[in-house]
Order: sequence, then structure tokens, then C-alpha cells
Amino acid sequence: MARIDPDKTRAFARELIALKPDLIVAGTNQVVTILMEKTQTIPIVFVFIGDPVGSRYAVSLNQPGRNLTGFANFEKPMGSKWLEVLKEVVSQTKQVGFVYHPAASPHVESLHSAEASAPSLGLELTAIPVQSVADIERLIPNFANAGSHGALVVAPHALTLGRRELITDIVTRHKLPGGYGDRYFARSGGLLSHRINPPDQLRRAATYVNAILKGAKPGELPVQLPTQYEMIINLAAAKRLGVETSPLLLSQADEVIE
Repeated sequence: MARIDPDKTRAFARELIALKPDLIVAGTNQVVTILMEKTQTIPIVFVFIGDPVGSRYAVSLNQPGRNLTGFANFEKPMGSKWLEVLKEVVSQTKQVGFVYHPAASPHVESLHSAEASAPSLGLELTAIPVQSVADIERLIPNFANAGSHGALVVAPHALTLGRRELITDIVTRHKLPGGYGDRYFARSGGLLSHRINPPDQLRRAATYVNAILKGAKPGELPVQLPTQYEMIINLAAAKRLGVETSPLLLSQADEVIE
């Protein structure tokens, strides 16, 4: 996948910009960052983006100010929300590891949100910074082996998404319930995911595409925050991990994987 390989993404970006499109719709921080390197004039509508201001895609949410605008992936409190959802599923958990990429501004913001809310949830949070596959293979097992009744939150990133099968294999092997920030993890064997509703964000992005093609300036269209979220629970993963899921929680899920 191009979004996991920066060199492929840069090659695709060069090819795309050479076609001189009227507008580009782009998803994920990695892709948008690379497109920004290649053009400062072609309008870009971004989707599935974390922390647009901290990532320097927008001067502010109300006035992006450049050739970009679009839709954020999650709000600032998302790290705390991931903890809350995970606590609902595995109520006995006391220790939670937070897997994040330390160079990703949205991840750092989510970590701080989770750190602020952990004490009120009766949780002890351990930051697990990963920048490579080797970090994943070493640090997650280290966390699992260091504590008891532990659980894991994994923030979505090209690295973690690209190695989601590896991550879910590790957590299953160590009986480590996991809450994930992207639906692909739950569909790859993770316990649960909580994130924005992708079709809703794409439908909303279409209104910006229409406005820009009719003459609106992207820098004057405010960056919008999510309005709909979805939760997916994987019952097969719950069984492997020995986690019981309540009927009430299942009724709140948008999708249940048998």
C-alpha cells in the first residue's frame, strides 16, 4: 500500500501532480504531508487526518489559510475516549499500554489526553512509543510481561496499520485485550475499534469538493471535526482473549464480528 511506503507515495504524488488536476482528495497524514511537498497551488481536500493544525496543514481550524482544507480524523479528547471504551469492555484492567508514534503530532496529543483521564478511570498508563517493526516486536511483549491484567490502546498510523496482523498476533499470544483507533484492526483480529464513520466523512468531503470546483478557496473553508463515530467489537477475538462482552455493550456496537 502506498500510504505505508513513503517512496511509493512520493512517486504516485509526482505522477498525479504532473496530470495537473483541478483538485486532489487525499487521506492520511503521510499522504498529505508528501503532497504538500509537491504542490502549494493545487487545492487539496483532506480526509482521515489527525491534528491538522499541529501537523501544519492549517493555520487554524476556522481559517486554514493555504491550499488545503478538509476533515479531521478525531477530536482532541480521542485518547481518553479510547480508554473509556476499553475500560467498558475489560473492567478489571488496571494497566494500559498506549502504543503511539512519537513523531506523529496527533498521537502525542491523544497520548496526553489519555494520560489526563487515566487516573479518573482507575488506570495506570504506560506510553509505548514505536517507530519501527522492531519496536513493535520488542516493546509490546515487554509491556505484557511486566504487568498483570493489562490491556492495550493502539493509535492508528501507517506503521501500526501496516503491521496490524503482527500486532493482533502479539496481543493474542500474550492475552492482551486491545482497543484500536481504526476499524481495520478489529477486522484483522483485534478486540474492538472506535473511530470516525468513514462514509460520513467522505460524504461531507464531497460538499467541499463541489464548493472548491465552483470557485471557493480552500484556505477559507474551515476544517471540520467528526460528527459520527463507530464501534466494532470482534467476538471471536474476545473468545480467544477470554473477555466477556455484555449484551448492553454489544447493543451499542455499530458492528459485531462473529
